[in-house]
Amino acid sequence: MYVPEHFKEEGADRLETLIQAYSFGVLVSVHEGLPIASHLPFLYDRHVGKNGRLIGHMARGNPQWKSLSDGQTVLAIFQGPHAYISPAWYESPGVPTWNYAVAHLYGKATLVEDQHVLEKVVRRLTAFHEQNDREAGAPGVSPETWSRLLGMIVGFEIDVTEIQGKFKLNQNRSREDQRRVAEALARGGSESTTALARLMAANLERTP
Repeated sequence: MYVPEHFKEEGADRLETLIQAYSFGVLVSVHEGLPIASHLPFLYDRHVGKNGRLIGHMARGNPQWKSLSDGQTVLAIFQGPHAYISPAWYESPGVPTWNYAVAHLYGKATLVEDQHVLEKVVRRLTAFHEQNDREAGAPGVSPETWSRLLGMIVGFEIDVTEIQGKFKLNQNRSREDQRRVAEALARGGSESTTALARLMAANLERTP
């Protein structure tokens, strides 16, 4: 990923927050000589190894899983809030652009073959996404049904070898322009513009 120095984000806490908040990512690998991508929910455990570990699963009918055990480096992409930026919001002259936050995680994948471990992966993903839902919780499932359902998916773990973070938040412009853009985004009212406005405001607070 192209990351100019002023847009580079290396803060482990901020990257972890982004990945967890936007955990439905894209897994990219090479299958039979061509790039293949799947849109999947992930869990990120930052404290495993040097750069953390991603876990997830995909349908057994998805051919991508066959490319995950051959030692190739795979890429997981997590796209945070993003929005169009109008030059009319600047104090000084400028051109249209797009602000966004994104994390690219590279690593080696290992397939989860043991069904008991795969069940734990599924339950961890379910618990993570239902943690704020008081009515959540699937009804009892028989061991036979669990076994049948687990046979329809393939689990994987990715030991992360490199993380690239890019938070493009108008850092190449004056603080006044950044403030004006954040205020304009906050007025936009959509979930993405509001989240991006908060991210820009936080970035202004942490930089002189």
